Amino acid sequence: MPLLGGIRPPIAVLCVLILALAALTAKVLGPSKDAVAPKAVLSSQQHFAEDGAIAMRASVDERVADLDRTAKALSAGEPVKPERILSDLGRTYQKWTGTTVLDVESGEVLAARGETIPLAWLDKDVLTGKRALTPRMVRLETGDVRLMIMAVLDWKDRPQQLLLASSSLSVPAINLGQFRTMAVVSEEGEVLATAGFERAEALNSDQERKELAFLQKQMSQLSDKAAVRTEKHPVRAKEPGSGGYPGVSGTLVGNEYNGRVALAGYASLASSNPEEKKSVAAGLGLTVVSLLPVVQEETGESDRELYGLIAAGILVALGLLAAAVLWTTVQRPLLRLFLESRRLARGDRTRPVTVPRWGEAARIGAALERLRQQLDSENENAAAAGAGDAPRRKKIRIGSRGPLALTLALLLVWCVPVGLLLNRTDGSVSVPMTMVNDQRDRTDLIADRVRRALNEAQADLVSTSHLIGADDASATTRTLQKALEKHTRYRALYVVDADGEVSARVGGDPADWSTDKDQPLVRVTGKGGKEPVVQAAAPVSERKGATLVGEIRVEFLNSLLTRPGLGEVRVVDTEGLTIAGSDGFLAFEKLPREALTDVVHAAGVRVGADPVETGLLLRDGDKVTVAAAAPFSGGGITADIGWTVVSWQNAERFQIAPYEREDRSVLAGMLGLAAIVFCLGWIYLVVVRPLRALATSAEKLADGDLKTVLYPRYADEVGAVVRSLELLRQQAQAHRHNQARRTAEVQPGAGGR
Repeated sequence: MPLLGGIRPPIAVLCVLILALAALTAKVLGPSKDAVAPKAVLSSQQHFAEDGAIAMRASVDERVADLDRTAKALSAGEPVKPERILSDLGRTYQKWTGTTVLDVESGEVLAARGETIPLAWLDKDVLTGKRALTPRMVRLETGDVRLMIMAVLDWKDRPQQLLLASSSLSVPAINLGQFRTMAVVSEEGEVLATAGFERAEALNSDQERKELAFLQKQMSQLSDKAAVRTEKHPVRAKEPGSGGYPGVSGTLVGNEYNGRVALAGYASLASSNPEEKKSVAAGLGLTVVSLLPVVQEETGESDRELYGLIAAGILVALGLLAAAVLWTTVQRPLLRLFLESRRLARGDRTRPVTVPRWGEAARIGAALERLRQQLDSENENAAAAGAGDAPRRKKIRIGSRGPLALTLALLLVWCVPVGLLLNRTDGSVSVPMTMVNDQRDRTDLIADRVRRALNEAQADLVSTSHLIGADDASATTRTLQKALEKHTRYRALYVVDADGEVSARVGGDPADWSTDKDQPLVRVTGKGGKEPVVQAAAPVSERKGATLVGEIRVEFLNSLLTRPGLGEVRVVDTEGLTIAGSDGFLAFEKLPREALTDVVHAAGVRVGADPVETGLLLRDGDKVTVAAAAPFSGGGITADIGWTVVSWQNAERFQIAPYEREDRSVLAGMLGLAAIVFCLGWIYLVVVRPLRALATSAEKLADGDLKTVLYPRYADEVGAVVRSLELLRQQAQAHRHNQARRTAEVQPGAGGR
């Protein structure tokens, strides 16, 4: 028999698969080996570091864009004194630690504000070449590192001036939570800035100071490791097709102190999208590291090892029973038929055929016995008289499909309870509080990100409004067209006069703009339409009462909300109606659950001067949802517009012990079902179905059909029986021809002489 043919290979494969599944069951349904922290907590730290890196990149790029925008606006107008430039720059932006204007040709400092900017690093390579005017990181005499940003002031018929601005590489002003710390790390692993560490003198005990020293040491060690890992190329650092964050990110596990383990997430600064323009901040080689001490969890699952062994033992017992059923009812009768048919084909017809008790094998055995009697040389007279005296087969009601159904039932007794009933979770599942806190803090970070993006959009309009002249409509249109091509966040740009009429526009059709002075400069309109219309505006100084309005694409806001591990995120207005969302939504629709609206209202309650973010664990029946809401707060034109970012996700997505056990149980049940379908389907296609066809052919042959040729299709036991039956058919056909010839020879002699 061929190695992969016949009945024995699928039964052997079934036994092997059952033993392998039993071993896997004993392992995966036993106690969890993750004693430090759930995988969900580790992944959350990675996502938090990625969010911090995105905020850091946006902050640096925003500083570069602000200085470049200011320089272009100044260069487009009349020359301004250096002292006036720095004064206006300081009033507009409070993000620079020091500013300087110097003459490019002579290098003379024309004006300076704030901390002294060292100029020794300025050389020809900084001002010329491919990396001209690229931001640099410069170390001051005090040891601090500053980010130096440059822009050229170029007036006609005036010497060029270089505008320098220095800023600290501080962690973005985001909510880190109660215990988390964050650091900005250089390519060499040096910690350039930190946030979240308490001052040693503010601590109340020596124990707290020791813990602070431990965390600082862990931050330094883990930052070194993160810097080494982020040196890899993002494509080579990830598995193919993993997607996600465009840079290099991951998690690190530190040491343990006083029952808490230092967990860190890291992420390199990278462009938001490889297809978009490269980020200036992404070229600085910086890495953001987020550190959180987590209480080391004890699994408390030592008794679960017994559960896994019991489930594996039951599977082995049922598998052996199923294999015994197949061996007894299918394999052994088929092998017996193979031996009997081969014996008859070789001419050994002295003893009767051993006929199986039931099924197709019994039908084939009865047909073989009838053929033996017909071909037996001692019973030629009986054979010549006909086959009527041969024993007839009994009517068989149960075929070979019965054992397969019994085997299927035996194995489903294990697969169904394990997959559908074992380790099922309900609404009482325990979710780590760290996940709730991270959901809240990350939601606040997204709110800050959206707020900054809207502020930047309005600031772009302010800069563009300075370039709009008093009367030239064609020049205004060209200016708007250039701004629209440069900033993809806008859907349309248009200038509205004091009476509300649109005097110039580019892009899509303009929406109505109210000239009411009580309305905010960033607002949302379009209720009743297909999508919200988010508008930002800036007064045009050269035209009295005129306003430059930009419609921000909703798709742009949606892209800011899409973050892995955060679930569904939406921006809602003061009434709780949807303005933007990470997933599909209807314009100005309410939140899908009333509890989410309550979370938004709770976040809008002011505690002190500003509203605070809120994170809650919502339980509804068997469903557990982690929800958070963060209202817009901080600085900028959009701080008081009343919008809120709300996020929620089903806790089933978390990689925590209860849900992991449930997933493993479902996986074990599905694997068992797959093994059943594969092996039993193999047996049915290769053995049972050909065996049923063979039984019909054998009965026809025993009934006297000697013309139908039997062709073996498989090189297995069934094929061997078919070949033997074909030999018997040929022998019976030859026996009939010989008998007919002898009869013809005898008849002439008896009738004529």
